[in-house]
Amino acid sequence: MSGAAEASGSHTAAESSGLRSVAASGDVGMAVTGDNSVAVHVDQQVVLPLDPAIAAPSPPHLGNVPARLGFVGRHDELALLDRAMERERGVVIRALHGLGGIGKSALAAHWANRRADRFNPVWWIGAETRADVDAGLASLATALQPGLAGFLSQEALCERAVQWLASHDGWLVVLDSVSDPADVIWLLDRTSSGRFVITSRRATGWHGVAEPLALDVLEPADAVALFTRIATRRGGSGGTPDGAAALCEELGHLPLAVEQAAAYCVETGTTPAEYLDLLAGYPAEMYDDSGEGGDSSRTVARIWRVTLDRIADDAHAGTMLRVLAWYAPDGVPFSLLDALGPPPAVRRARGRLAAHSMVGLDAAARTVSVHRLVQAVARTADPRDPHRDAAAIEEARQIAVGHLVRAVPQAWADPACWPAWRELLPHIDALAEHAPPETDTVWSAWLFGMAGRFLLGQGAAGRAVERLARVLAAKRRLLGEDHPETLRTRYELAGAHQETGDTEQAVAQALETLDRCLRALGDEHIETYSAWSVLAHAYRVAGNARQAILAYQAALDARERVLGEDHQVTLSARNDLADAYRVLGDLDHAFPLCERTLERCRRSLGEDHPETLRAWHNLASACRADQQFRRAVELCERTLDQCRASLGDDHPSTLWAQNVLAGAYRAAGDAERAVALCLRTLGARERILGPDHPDTLVSRSNLAAAYESSGETDRAVELFAGVLADRTRILGTDHPDTARSRTNLDSARGRPRSTPGQTAEPA
Repeated sequence: MSGAAEASGSHTAAESSGLRSVAASGDVGMAVTGDNSVAVHVDQQVVLPLDPAIAAPSPPHLGNVPARLGFVGRHDELALLDRAMERERGVVIRALHGLGGIGKSALAAHWANRRADRFNPVWWIGAETRADVDAGLASLATALQPGLAGFLSQEALCERAVQWLASHDGWLVVLDSVSDPADVIWLLDRTSSGRFVITSRRATGWHGVAEPLALDVLEPADAVALFTRIATRRGGSGGTPDGAAALCEELGHLPLAVEQAAAYCVETGTTPAEYLDLLAGYPAEMYDDSGEGGDSSRTVARIWRVTLDRIADDAHAGTMLRVLAWYAPDGVPFSLLDALGPPPAVRRARGRLAAHSMVGLDAAARTVSVHRLVQAVARTADPRDPHRDAAAIEEARQIAVGHLVRAVPQAWADPACWPAWRELLPHIDALAEHAPPETDTVWSAWLFGMAGRFLLGQGAAGRAVERLARVLAAKRRLLGEDHPETLRTRYELAGAHQETGDTEQAVAQALETLDRCLRALGDEHIETYSAWSVLAHAYRVAGNARQAILAYQAALDARERVLGEDHQVTLSARNDLADAYRVLGDLDHAFPLCERTLERCRRSLGEDHPETLRAWHNLASACRADQQFRRAVELCERTLDQCRASLGDDHPSTLWAQNVLAGAYRAAGDAERAVALCLRTLGARERILGPDHPDTLVSRSNLAAAYESSGETDRAVELFAGVLADRTRILGTDHPDTARSRTNLDSARGRPRSTPGQTAEPA
């Protein structure tokens, strides 16, 4: 229809309803008609007077908000909306934003329906595009004045609705799923009263336009309640299904995913546990299956594909999301993403993902967060989705490995590196969880091996065993059974088993490793020396001191023959052997070996070297065993002073020396000084290592022993009982350290010891 013909048609419609029209020019404007009424023209096509119908109130109870029967929780957000809408004057605009599927529309619909008695009309407009907004406003105009239907163009109806909103108060309009704030700002600017609630995946663009409200996932209990409610409504049995909580946790408590899973479970007769198995075995299919009768367009896979389509012009954004999929969901350092491209491109990609609520940014902490289900979908290949190409996902995994390899500190035992390790470890753990072991490469094996060593040093021996066992499997496959790197991992795993208390496994693994080293590398290879030492340590922890001495002597002989008597590795073996003699009670061998080793260490390595400090400690321990208590105290005080001067007050070696000195004070009968030093050491270890670290538990146990020596039995019993409970929780009932705690508690309570031994524990 031509512009003139359309104007004529509009004139007829106006006359038929008792209205007059006049011609006007310009896009949108006002004019005064012959009867002095105000008229509006739109795009030179429609001119309608603002007749009394514009000023007329809305028909009662006018609304079109969809019902959301599955809504649960969100009490704080509902209260925030209530408070925001209580303002008496002016327009109020609230923008709910968040990840697709987070429940923005459900919250807006539930709140609008619950408050329908306060507003009229209550109108819902799908606002994904400007055309959708115009169509929704046109439908409002015809609902306000049904007689206009079929007589006016959509543009005229849209303008009529805007005029009505501008001249009335007490209404509520929900603009749902806004993609671009520009699509609705023009409407917000033309109203001065009423209430708007906007939902959008866009987290940015609302400054100066609307007060934003970010939505997060459901609380765990609310997610389970949502699952149960949907399952019951669709014909499931009453009550919470078994396994619903675990399933909701796996789904990250995302409302859409919970709804999708509940509908699928009921429609297919699937239990939550079975659904979890399907997710693990067939992730691509499950993320895209809404169940029989469900909305196939609203699955977790498809709603995020829509978002990614909008930013598909930025290749860095897609790569970044796929790389993030391999890390932990929270606290991903910006630095792990910096190498993805030039700084401007990386920052732009990070910002676009955040703007579309696919990730969250913490500028102060310089970290990224991403929902765990977004990660799961992003690392699940699907040939139907261009954003989930299998080759691109594998490339992203290799990138994630490379970035972590470059980021982890090489010195895992240095306390100065621990903060960096603690920040990166969750992401290494996530990578290990998400990547199948058969995909491990030399670089990922190296990364997991470093993590295993760090975990072992932090007292997490069980987790260290898991990591090192995986590394061993990878190296056997990639390098062969007898490669030096493979053999090294074998004896490291044996040492980790030893720390878990599994001495039988530790000895068996160490024996096998030594046999392989001797056959493959010979008796003069450095890995063979280390295998001898690991076997000796395993024998010693297992209580077989004589076998330990034989192994230590063999390690020492080989090192002296190849490296010489004053090499650091040789002196370390000397220290091991000297301490083994002391533990066995053979002081005739222990004393001269301790003294000769100390002399060689001081001359060859210097006063500050760790092996020199260990030699001082070994001599002091021998003195204590020989009841030379005054000399033991003097030696321990000297060692502590040297540690403080060279390493600082908080270094692990300093705290170790401090603990040894406290034991020397206690053995010498100076319980008061022993208690004071134990308290100081315990406080430092709790602060630096944490309350559950093995060294912290040793300090707590030794403080209890010091209290027992000072006659404060009640305090000793309380501390010993606490250490026993902690070790039982952390290590299990059969660990040697747990057994030692049980013995110490029996002793403090005046009961016969279940096993013989000293109350004080090793430093």
